[in-house]
Amino acid sequence: MITRRPPGPKGNLLVGSLRDFGANPPEFLRQLAQMYGGMVHFRLAQYHTYLLADSDYVREVLVTQSDKFEKAPLDRQILGKFLGNGLLTSEGAFHARQRRLAQPAFHMKRIRTYAEVMVAYTDHLLADWQDGQKRDVAEDMMRLTMHIVSKTLFDADAVTEAEDTAVSVGRAIHDLQAVSNGDYRRGFVLPDWLPTAGNRQRKRAIADYSQTIERIIGERRATAVNGQIADNGDLLSMLMLSQDEDGGYMDDRQLRDEVATLFAAGHETTSNALSWTWYLLSQNPAAEAKLHAELDAVLEGRSPTLDDLPHLPYTLQVIKEAMRLYPPAWILNGRTPLTNVEIGGYAIPQGSMIFIAPYVMHRQPYYFPNPEQFLPERWTPEMEKSLPKYAYMPFGGGPRVCIGNSFAMMEAQLILATMAQRVRLRLVAGTAVQPEALITMSPAGGLPMIVAAREPRQEWKDTELPELVVV
Repeated sequence: MITRRPPGPKGNLLVGSLRDFGANPPEFLRQLAQMYGGMVHFRLAQYHTYLLADSDYVREVLVTQSDKFEKAPLDRQILGKFLGNGLLTSEGAFHARQRRLAQPAFHMKRIRTYAEVMVAYTDHLLADWQDGQKRDVAEDMMRLTMHIVSKTLFDADAVTEAEDTAVSVGRAIHDLQAVSNGDYRRGFVLPDWLPTAGNRQRKRAIADYSQTIERIIGERRATAVNGQIADNGDLLSMLMLSQDEDGGYMDDRQLRDEVATLFAAGHETTSNALSWTWYLLSQNPAAEAKLHAELDAVLEGRSPTLDDLPHLPYTLQVIKEAMRLYPPAWILNGRTPLTNVEIGGYAIPQGSMIFIAPYVMHRQPYYFPNPEQFLPERWTPEMEKSLPKYAYMPFGGGPRVCIGNSFAMMEAQLILATMAQRVRLRLVAGTAVQPEALITMSPAGGLPMIVAAREPRQEWKDTELPELVVV
């Protein structure tokens, strides 16, 4: 019987490594991997925790022995309070069914139709920008991706309807994440009946976004003809139309949970990826110049289209490298073994906590030489072929890999190509940018930057926003 425990810090007698972890979770985990290797044992208060920082070990949990693990109870308890039983939190056969029902909404043929929306909404954002203006680019990216997800998810038209829907749902999701971050720092969830400020904030936020989403679903139901939901070209239509092999559809509660999950994941991760991309370009003028040269040569001043993306390889390399250094989903949901398991000759007891952190994996020098440097050029086809499958995982991996990864990558490339043709962005002097690792990783306190126009102002015009196309 395997009883060998991986190496790791002893920590404090009572709380283990909880204080060190709480001070800077991503860097604490990265340093553990550097000091102790591909699997590390440490304690967070009462939780015996195992960090996996080797791609073979990660594969064991996410794929090879995935049936022996479940989402950690703390994650399901915290996230389930506002995402319900959606794709991020559900388990087992129910999750597999929901994944089958949701998959058609993310078929490449379907998401291709959203490319024009993404570019047009980016043009709409730039119409308000002025040369020399100071902007919080993190806030701008958040608002832009909220509008895009409102249009592609609900078919909410800008500016008024999309603004109302995006702000209503976005503010509620933001408040819920803030309360959830407090739960994570505390290490447990307070009972709902306790009249704390966090519980009151959570109840208000859930009521706000539930009311908005349920109203939209109800309107779709009311306009059905002979019980048949119309296909408006958006993701919600596909979710409502998707039918399981047994003839079943999602009920309204499940639709609400999936919509909340897609809204939360569909704007915050992409907006954070773009924010970090702008920050890294501002600190690496040679990479920025190479990006501009590619965009100018291929696009010649016109707006990008989906068909342009294969001809913009460096644009994609920039985004991949930004997500390597600052993966928005910096740590995956914890996993808990359902039974005693063995990985790499180490024993992992039932009920312990397993951490898999893309932030750590992406900075391992044996996968990525010079890991702290921003080097988009590293992403050659040869390098990607040689890279172990689970060494780079900005969207997770295995059967639970992010269902919207193609959507997100298309969105990030089109937004970056549209904006970088027209503007350079520079950090406000004296700004020190630090990552804030909450549920996602974002620049702490925003990203104040100065706009420098690359093209005449008349080129930055508002455009007529497109309708979704049904395919």
